[in-house]
Amino acid sequence: MEQHVFLQYIRYEKRFSEHTIRAYEQDLVQFHDFLKTTYALASASEVEYLHIRGWILHLLSQKIGQRSIRRKLSALKTYFRLLLREGLVAQNPMLKVTIPKHGKRLPAIVQEQEITLLLDQTEWSADYSEQRNRLLLELLYATGMRRAELISLRLASVDFGRLVLRVSGKGNKERLIPFSNSLGRLLQQYLECRQATFPNPDSDHLLLTDKGKPLYPKLVYNIVHRYLSLVTTAEQRSPHVLRHSFATHLSDQGADLNAIKELLGHANLAATQIYTHNSVEKLRRIYQQAHPKATLHQE
Repeated sequence: MEQHVFLQYIRYEKRFSEHTIRAYEQDLVQFHDFLKTTYALASASEVEYLHIRGWILHLLSQKIGQRSIRRKLSALKTYFRLLLREGLVAQNPMLKVTIPKHGKRLPAIVQEQEITLLLDQTEWSADYSEQRNRLLLELLYATGMRRAELISLRLASVDFGRLVLRVSGKGNKERLIPFSNSLGRLLQQYLECRQATFPNPDSDHLLLTDKGKPLYPKLVYNIVHRYLSLVTTAEQRSPHVLRHSFATHLSDQGADLNAIKELLGHANLAATQIYTHNSVEKLRRIYQQAHPKATLHQE
């Protein structure tokens, strides 16, 4: 019952993404299984902070990474805060639990020359699947949108008059993303191919599968991974890497951080600031390679 209330809360009130909801649900199941097995506890009202600390130690013993542990504790933090609000627990055991900090990792990106090789120097056939794949890659890199946002695009999302895309982001927050004339021509070309291939499709989604159905997350991942594998040896080759590349390349070229924030659909500037670190690292590499005195600062 407690878990059901929580899942309803994060889905309809907090409007978390389906990905986050599934992750939090799995975290809660694991947590309650641990409580039942280790402490014979059956209700959240019985949980004390020492039980949570015990779970942390258990996760560490299972070699669970710090980022995963932080997410699981974040789920518990939201969970117990809601239960306290609803009067389902008398106290919040998370108040005494310190969530471990972790060092920031720079976002993985694809280099500009690799992007150019893929998008501008690749031969694309005229069949529907390749036209769709090309547009899919172009949209992810040219707009920085998330995979879920790409999948949810409708035909009506494209405004050719103003050259903008209407994108529905996290929490159903809508934003407008401008696109170039060249991307506009690619969109028109794709739409002609789409109409010829599926004269009367069942869906008004912009991008369709080879059977005329809406795209799904795994297919988008597979497409991006396959094409990025042609031009880069980077370990990460996911749709989100193209989003990171979009933001980093804008930052490298001096784009205003607040503008990047709006384009990405971030709720606050702190989430965007990580892309400036990539730019600083790029400047550092250039300095160390080119400046005569740079070696004096290296061990």
